[in-house]
Amino acid sequence: MASSDSTSGQSPLSADELHNIDAYWSAANYLCAGMLYLQRNSLLREPLQPEHIKARLLGHWGSDPGQNFIWVHLNRLIRKYDLNVLYVSGPGHGAPATLANSYLEGVYSEVYPNCSQDEEGMRRFFTQFSFPGGIGSHCTPETPGSIHEGGELGYSLSHAFGAAFDNPDLIVTAVVGDGEAETGPMATSWHSNKYLNPIHDGAVLPILHLNGYKIANPAILARITPEELRSLFFGYGYTPYFVEGDNPPRMHQQMAATLEHCVNEIRSIQDEARRSGEAIRPRWPMIVLRTPKGWTGPKEVDGAKVEVTFRSHRCPSTWAATRAASRCSRAGCAATGRKNCSAKPGALFRRSLP
Repeated sequence: MASSDSTSGQSPLSADELHNIDAYWSAANYLCAGMLYLQRNSLLREPLQPEHIKARLLGHWGSDPGQNFIWVHLNRLIRKYDLNVLYVSGPGHGAPATLANSYLEGVYSEVYPNCSQDEEGMRRFFTQFSFPGGIGSHCTPETPGSIHEGGELGYSLSHAFGAAFDNPDLIVTAVVGDGEAETGPMATSWHSNKYLNPIHDGAVLPILHLNGYKIANPAILARITPEELRSLFFGYGYTPYFVEGDNPPRMHQQMAATLEHCVNEIRSIQDEARRSGEAIRPRWPMIVLRTPKGWTGPKEVDGAKVEVTFRSHRCPSTWAATRAASRCSRAGCAATGRKNCSAKPGALFRRSLP
C-alpha cells in the first residue's frame, strides 16, 4: 500500500518544484545535523576535523528528516492557497527540525540577531544547541512561535485542537511521533475531532509519523498491519491517507498530492458547513507518514545498522566527540577500540547544503 487510493500515482510537482523542495529539505536536514554535531566549520569550507565536533553530543536526529519533509510541503501549500497554518511538533525532542526551519526561513535571525544569516551566525546557531546558557534539545518557550513543549509526550494533538477552536481560518498540522502515539493522553486526544465545529472552528490535520522505533525499541503502531492501522483511525472518526517509502523523488510527489488532497478536503468540509449552516460532524482527514528512522542519515556506523533502527534516534555517530578520536586512523580507532572503524565524522553531512 504505497499511498491513499485517491492520490496514488499522482505527480503534481513540476521538475523545478521538485528540485526546489528537495533542495530546501536537504538544507533543513543539514542544519539539523549541524546543531547536533558542529561547533566550528559550520559550512564545511574546510575538511571536517574532530576539533570541529562538539565535545558532548546531545540531541535527537531520528524524526528530524521526516518533520522537515512535512514542513517544506506545508510551505508549498501555504504559498499556493495563502493558508493560515500552525505546525505543532509532537515527536519528543525533535527540536532541530523546528529550529532549522525557523532559521532557514529567517524568522530565527529576526528574533535572535546574533544568529545571523551568515557563516558566523550559523556557527552560533549550531553551538548554542543543547548547551548550558544556550537552548534546549526540545521546543522550549524560546523557540519562535512555540506553544508546545516537545519534551513531554502526548499533548501535541490536544494543543492543536485547542489552537483551532474559535479560529475558523486556521489549519493546525499536528505531527504525532510513533512513540508519542502510545501515551495515554494521545490515545484520548484523537477523540477531540468530535468537538470541532466546521462552521466556527478551524481544522486539525494530524500526521502520524511512523518511523518504526522509539528511543530503544519498536513502536507499536509501526508494527501492526496496514489494515488494522487504517481501521483504528477510521474508528476514531478520521479518513486516513498513507504516504510510505524512502525514495525522495517519489515521496515528494506522494506527499504533495496527499497533503493537497487533505487541505482541499478540509476546505470543502468547511465551505459546505458554512454555506448550509449545518454543523454536522464530518470525517476529517489525517495522514500516516511512514519513513525510515533517521532518513538520509548514515546507513551503517562501525558495522552496526543505523538507519531504520533505534540507533538513529539520538546522535548516530558519537565517537568523534571524544578526545581520543583525534588519534583515530584507518588502521584502528582509539575511541571505539575497533579496527577499521567506519564511523566517519562527516557521515551525516553527505547531502551538501545547496
